[in-house]
Amino acid sequence: MKPVLIVMVKEARLGRVKTRLGRDWGMGRATWWYRHQTAQTLRRLQDPRWSLVLAVTPDRATKNWPAHLVRVSQGHGNLGARMSRVLSKCGPWSAFLIGSDIPGIRKTNIASAFAKLGTHDAVIGPATDGGYWGVGLRHPTRQPAGFMRGVRWSTEHAMEDTLASASSLNWGTLETLSDVDTVADLERLGFTV
Repeated sequence: MKPVLIVMVKEARLGRVKTRLGRDWGMGRATWWYRHQTAQTLRRLQDPRWSLVLAVTPDRATKNWPAHLVRVSQGHGNLGARMSRVLSKCGPWSAFLIGSDIPGIRKTNIASAFAKLGTHDAVIGPATDGGYWGVGLRHPTRQPAGFMRGVRWSTEHAMEDTLASASSLNWGTLETLSDVDTVADLERLGFTV
């Protein structure tokens, strides 16, 4: 079977997506950016080498995404609980999970993640802000106890805490990419705001 690429997506509703970006840029513009960024990411990352799955919230959300893509619900809980749950739904095949707000991501980044999962238990893609843009497991149904618990989300400690939550795993590190949470992130990536 093919490895599974999971893209975490939110229904693009005003005031519900990219709220940190929206505080400085306006909620309408932030929602528009998120909707278009997500669509571009999904088009760019479809590839016959892996299965593309959307992890959606709210659970019954159906708008804004191609109808042919498989959807799983994120469910309740904090980001770590939802990410762990979604990874475990992928069965025994290698799974790699990303956000939908990484303008620089390409198929080569995903291929690299799956290649590293051939020799590592887990992989992580650092983000420039101390967090990370992607995380994957070779055996997503066999997560260590405490995986993704105690992570200080939306801080520079998110990656460090995630690695600590599964220190028994042999981790591989991927390229550093930038995600977008603020206007400064957009400017750093060369967007005109």
